[in-house]
Order: sequence, then C-alpha cells, then structure tokens
Amino acid sequence: MTLMAFPHSFGLAVWQPLLADHPMTRPLSRAGVVPVLTRLVIEGGEGPVSVRKPVEVYGCYQLGHTLDDVGQVSRILLRMWTRLYAPRSRMVGPPPPGAGERIQVGRAFAEHVFTRLFAPPEQRKVLALEVTGAPRVPETRLAWRPAEALLELPEGATPLEDEWRPDDAEVAFGLAHTDSNQHVNSLVYPRLFEDAALRRLADLGIPPPLLGRRIEVAYRKPCFAGQRMRLHLRAFRHGTELGVTGAFLAAVGARPHVVLQLFLAA
Repeated sequence: MTLMAFPHSFGLAVWQPLLADHPMTRPLSRAGVVPVLTRLVIEGGEGPVSVRKPVEVYGCYQLGHTLDDVGQVSRILLRMWTRLYAPRSRMVGPPPPGAGERIQVGRAFAEHVFTRLFAPPEQRKVLALEVTGAPRVPETRLAWRPAEALLELPEGATPLEDEWRPDDAEVAFGLAHTDSNQHVNSLVYPRLFEDAALRRLADLGIPPPLLGRRIEVAYRKPCFAGQRMRLHLRAFRHGTELGVTGAFLAAVGARPHVVLQLFLAA
C-alpha cells in the first residue's frame, strides 16, 4: 500500500465518525476557527494487499495545548492517529503465502494547530476555544517539535553526501496543486519530494526500484499557486534503510516552508 493512500484514513475514522457531529465543530467553524495541518507521519506496514479487498480503519483523536518559554499557552492542538488492516492478498498471480491473514498495512499520525485561517495575521493565533462544547484550553500539555528539527539526520545515520544540495528541477505551483483553503494541498509536497528523492538516490548510484515506506512532513508555512520553490535534499543511510531529508525553500538561506524526511526500501 503506497504511503499517499493513508491520509484518507483520517476522514474515514476520525473526521466523519468522531468530529463531524461533535458539539464544538460547528461553533468553531462559525467563529472562523479551523485546525490546520502542521505535521504528518505515515508508516507503511505489511503486504501484499489487493485493491479488491476491504481495508479496516481505526482512529482516535486528542486535544491539547503547548506552552511557551514563560509558561503561557502558545497553541491549541488537535492530534489524531489511525491504523489500517487488510487481508493479505494479491491483485494478480497466485495467492501469496498466508493469503487471507489479517495484517496491519500501516498507520498514520496528524497534528493540527487551531487558527483563524482567513483573519488578518495579527488575529490568527488561537489560544483558547471560546465556544460551547469545547474545553476553553484542553488540559493535556503537549510537546512542540519545530519543523527544522526534521533536517537533522537520525541518530546513527551515515550521510551519503556532505551537505544539502538543491534538486535540479524547480517546483512551480499551479492551481491544480491547491485545495479549498487556497493553499497548496498537504499531499502535494510528499509526492513531489519522493520524486526528487528518487532522482537524488539515482544520481548517487542507487537507482530504483525503491518505494517510500515512512515519511514525516512538517508544514511551517503554506505555499500558493504561482509560487516557485526549490527542494534542497540530503541522502543518508540508516542501518539497512535509505533515507532523504529536505525542505522546500523560496530562496537559498530562507526558512523552509515545508520540511520532510523519507525512508525508502526496495
């Protein structure tokens, strides 16, 4: 199962059954407060599976807050997790060993920050949920991981190149890349990044076939149609795995808009 199929599980197992009719959802929407995706982690599991077989999806969510350096509330977060299961199967050819066995095909995690998305910049930050049906400040305290932390290689990793280098192809975003929020859609970045990661590994003498098996994406700042970005990447080896870390940059030396780390396998 490809990694980009997993984010659809959030709608099936969390948004629709758990949050669509929650007492806080409509009041927050009327107040212009929406949860915006800030981090996505997808991890592939076992296989093979067939597209003709059903997939079971289970999900849960958590509300929480973060604190700043002086102990004041700095963000209100919505986190969610899903796990996906399917029978071991194959689309064509003979059945695989263990055909019909229920296996975990993967899992996913998403983190959102509540914001007033279309308000003026100075009014966008949400430090409390001031609506009926929601805790004013969710009691669970959560840690915050800056987007740039993903640029650090995993502990024990061996770099395959000395520094981050720009990808040969510049990215030009169009209307086809955007969603109803008028931002570049969150799933566009990992798709483009996997393509660039495969090019980089091929340049280093590690050609396909490779498939992404785990990806983490940190969304720091949105991109819009008409913007041009350059991916800067660095490949590494971590045990038996290959990995690439990188970021979408508007210019050399600028803070990244989106940071990603991808692990691939044959």
